[in-house]
Amino acid sequence: FILNLSANERIISLSPSITEILFALDKGEEIVATSAYSLYPEKAKKLPVIGGSSNPNLEKILALSPTLVVGQGYNQAFLEKLKHFQIKTLLLNLKSIQNIQDSIALLASELGSQNDKQLLTNINKALTKANKSKNPHSVMIVYGLREDLRNATYIAGHDIFFEDIIQKCGNTNAYTENTSAQPVLNYENIIAINPEQIIILHSHATEPNVDVKKALENWYNLPTKASVNKKISIVDEDYLHIPSHRIALTIERLCREMNP
Repeated sequence: FILNLSANERIISLSPSITEILFALDKGEEIVATSAYSLYPEKAKKLPVIGGSSNPNLEKILALSPTLVVGQGYNQAFLEKLKHFQIKTLLLNLKSIQNIQDSIALLASELGSQNDKQLLTNINKALTKANKSKNPHSVMIVYGLREDLRNATYIAGHDIFFEDIIQKCGNTNAYTENTSAQPVLNYENIIAINPEQIIILHSHATEPNVDVKKALENWYNLPTKASVNKKISIVDEDYLHIPSHRIALTIERLCREMNP
């Protein structure tokens, strides 16, 4: 007889980022449910969904009898609630590049995976090879593509991996206000900041009906240095919004966009 003392976990992921990391750590077979928009890898699409990242369904989670629920910072209150049901939880911080690396290592240690070594090596290689700007300039990274710019526009602020990437590529974040809150701007604020380059992150999953041509024209109609410089662009790779091990791809892609 061979006695196997290592029982499989029953893991629930509360964000697409965590889902991706779990699969990369070769723990996909132990995931019993994920959050909405967990689209990578392909196998993740076949898993049960327990709600959105910010509003998971408690009843669905309890019905699945998980041994571990993994969430991010915005899930902290919900994870505390799960502890009352004697469910083990793990809270990850995925804001900065260093946070992402630390979280990959922590999750690997928790689950007994050795795959984190290669994932971390890939991120470090991307940072080392990042194209450095020969002409440093200010960059604004915009979350989401919309045709109407009169309402709230969300951009990358401080202490987040997008700002890390801007700096690693030799440029500066166009947003300079000293605040830790998520920057939300109207078109007048954008004109006042006057970025030299604007990169818009477009998600086909969450913005399937946007008229891309019209949206880009509206951005170019704003009087900014980016418009004059013809440096407003849309990037739509599916990994760009996701702070997972695929941050290595995001570093390479955005550096190439900033420094062709």
